[in-house]
Amino acid sequence: MRCPLHNPATEAIESYNRWLNAFNNRDVNGMLDEMHFPHVRITGESQIQMWKSRADHLIQLENMTDRLRAEGWRKTTTANLEAVQHGTKKVHLVMRQSRINSQGTAYNIFDTLWIFTKEEKRWGVRFRSSFQLGSSEVCSQSIT
Repeated sequence: MRCPLHNPATEAIESYNRWLNAFNNRDVNGMLDEMHFPHVRITGESQIQMWKSRADHLIQLENMTDRLRAEGWRKTTTANLEAVQHGTKKVHLVMRQSRINSQGTAYNIFDTLWIFTKEEKRWGVRFRSSFQLGSSEVCSQSIT
């Protein structure tokens, strides 16, 4: 029996979609399940954030829910999702994300790059860089 061919770009996009579904449902463990650590993010303010472990990032994600609700957030949507580079163990995804409020209006629209890696037979995001400003920019950890 032949093993089906795997498409790294498709698998990374599937991981991203699981992460986004968890994000919109504020399922912190679901988000963390689609990430690899250490995890690095360059913010819209060009600050470098790094979480060494799942436990490190858990606190920031839990606190983000209150900040999102305070700014009127209801969900985040993604447009123009594209794998611009990919190999067997790494995929670069670019996209435009929009924060949507309770009236259905996009109030924070930003472009972002996510780098997914396949580690221990599992795809997950290892690195993110976005031009986003807002709730996730507050109270985050930076590399010291």
